[in-house]
Amino acid sequence: MSKTTRTALNVGAMALSAFLLASCGGHGEEKTEEKAGGSRQTVSVATVSQTSLNRTVTASGTVSAWEEVPVAAETGGLTAVAVYVDEGTYVRQGQPLVQMNDVLLRAQLQQQQAQVQLAQANVSRDDAALDRAQQLKARGFLSQASLDTALANQRSSTANLAAARAALSETQTRLSQSTIRAPVGGLIISRSVTKGQIIAAGTELFRMVRDGRLELDAQVPETELGLVRAGQSATVTSSEAGQTTGSVRIVTPEVNASTRLGLARISLAPGTQLRPGMFARADIAVGDQPATTVPTGAVLYRENKPGVFVLNGDRVHFHPITVLSRTDAQTAVSGVNTGVRVVVDGAGFLNEGDHVNVAPAVGAPAPAAAAPAATK
Repeated sequence: MSKTTRTALNVGAMALSAFLLASCGGHGEEKTEEKAGGSRQTVSVATVSQTSLNRTVTASGTVSAWEEVPVAAETGGLTAVAVYVDEGTYVRQGQPLVQMNDVLLRAQLQQQQAQVQLAQANVSRDDAALDRAQQLKARGFLSQASLDTALANQRSSTANLAAARAALSETQTRLSQSTIRAPVGGLIISRSVTKGQIIAAGTELFRMVRDGRLELDAQVPETELGLVRAGQSATVTSSEAGQTTGSVRIVTPEVNASTRLGLARISLAPGTQLRPGMFARADIAVGDQPATTVPTGAVLYRENKPGVFVLNGDRVHFHPITVLSRTDAQTAVSGVNTGVRVVVDGAGFLNEGDHVNVAPAVGAPAPAAAAPAATK
């Protein structure tokens, strides 16, 4: 092989190597660009705005009696011979609840009635004696001392009659108290008396809910307490007793310094299956209120905490928020400023720091097509 032929072959080999290296290098760059471009998710965004939204304040608490009335014995030392009601009984005002042994009181009553009759007879006798003494004194047949004695006897018998009548009235009162009656109409929720028990004065025998009215002591966060007003309607839900309606009766003026919760008392509708001591949740309709809102589809939960993906350039960052209320379309939130852009469609596929492509808004004009190159 000649020298000229070998030189030509070497030049061809070097050219082939350069071509192969160029081809491999270009293919790697295309893969890198393709990989970088494939990580971008196309999403739609919306702007956080301030709107007037029909707000609902959610609170929870314990069901209690509107007015809880204790029923106790006014007279004591007597045995309960009959108990007429039990827990869960609805009673009317004045209905007998317990009958105590009143045999001794009835005997005392008869004795004191006789004492009153005797005192009345003595008063009649002394009245007549005083009248005669006054007539005799006027004629000069009776001394002043005898008249004074007749007058004293008449006053004494009158006082004895008043004392007998007072004793009779006391016994009649104790006799009436031996039958324990409902002080108000309502629902009996507890009973602590049994037949045969000797009842002491002041002993609590029953506890009842006046008129059967219940209410929910709903604990409201202090940040939302100002939105709640008396008269607002509420929907009360319990996992054990279902759902019922109610209305806010009163909002207490105090906020607990430890929990930062205020108290709204919600009167429950009659006929509810809720019972005192049950736990329930209330959704209070507070009407239209200014609120920072985002589309409901933009709200995600990561580690059980709500948040939104905020767009910064072409990257997204997960921003925690607090959900105040929501509808199918809009959610009232706090913790994010108005004017920022949040991801809506495609947010569920994103991770912190992802690069995204923003889809054009619906109805936005399409970008103009490039003009065709002029032909020569």
